[in-house]
Amino acid sequence: MSDRPLLNRRLAGMGTTIFAEMSALATATGSINLGQGFPDTDGPREIAQAAADAVLSGRGNQYPPGPGIPELRAAIAEHQQRFHGLAYDPDTEVLVTAGATEAIAAALLALLEPGDEVIAFEPFYDSYAACIAMAGATRVPLTLRAPSFRPDLDRLRALITPRTRLLLLNSPHNPTGMVLTGDELAAIAELAVEHDLLVVTDEVYEHLVFAPSTHRPLVSLPGMRERTVSISSAGKTFSFTGWKVGWVTATPELVAAVRTAKQYLTYVSAGPFQYAVAEALRLPDSYFATLRADLQRKRDLLGSGLRAAGFEVYEPQGTYFITTDTAPFGEKDAYAFCRALPERCGVVAIPNSVFYDDPDAGRSQVRFTFCKQDSVLEDAVSRLAALR
Repeated sequence: MSDRPLLNRRLAGMGTTIFAEMSALATATGSINLGQGFPDTDGPREIAQAAADAVLSGRGNQYPPGPGIPELRAAIAEHQQRFHGLAYDPDTEVLVTAGATEAIAAALLALLEPGDEVIAFEPFYDSYAACIAMAGATRVPLTLRAPSFRPDLDRLRALITPRTRLLLLNSPHNPTGMVLTGDELAAIAELAVEHDLLVVTDEVYEHLVFAPSTHRPLVSLPGMRERTVSISSAGKTFSFTGWKVGWVTATPELVAAVRTAKQYLTYVSAGPFQYAVAEALRLPDSYFATLRADLQRKRDLLGSGLRAAGFEVYEPQGTYFITTDTAPFGEKDAYAFCRALPERCGVVAIPNSVFYDDPDAGRSQVRFTFCKQDSVLEDAVSRLAALR
């Protein structure tokens, strides 16, 4: 064989994800896994029953329609109207995807050309970098810095060049828990309109926002409807992350572009689960309020324990992650800290440095997840106390 590397050079350095690495470490050491963000209990039983009924009745066991089953597309449109006051045509402005991850990939592959620049908040979810690379575009990070992780809007303006094609925004933000304010959204929208930029918004944590913060979709602002691809999913809101049901809402033209790329990725997926998610999206307001209140309580439980153990804790406004700093321990390398943590106290976390182009920007930061049972979080807090 030739000396040419087997892996496409655009993906060089993007080997096994940190989530797979740390989850394997948790299994090997019998540690509590507060690294990968998945709940350790299933979502509502009636929604699981709806999925089982769909399988047993033969609904969705064969290829569903490419854009998604009509029932789910209608439920997504109703959800956008109910929670955000946004009107979408379920036939032309909604696309069902294999989770938000595929939606992001399809949107970037559809909308970018080689040489385009994409501005994204740093730290960013690791699939962003891979998808931008696969599209042949260049990622341009806008670094969010502790302790507040607010975006520097003057810096954002300075980063825009004639090659800038797209803003890739995530709010509520993983891993920092930052939620964009109304003023920040307005300033970002103004820049997008001024420079005629497309925007892709990752809003999978839209229902995981803690008072007094609120989530407002960027697409609701003036001038954004025709340029914004909004993405969300069922996994985080309903605790069925393995179902991989996500969606895109946008204008017919943008949906058609994203669908063109999406159809050559998975084509379709999760047929029976689509019927169940359609029911989940119509759950009463009390479900969503209880979800937020329960997660806020878990956030406070874990946050208090992390502070007591000696971490500097940056309290999140949303998501189910807490970013901490290991500097109080005299630790400067969070990756080494996380590798050693299972042996030190039987807990696994994620080093934030893997979410940065500039690892030094988050060198000593560690992310923990709190979407676990109270007993698990209490056990983890007890184990982390050994760090004192």
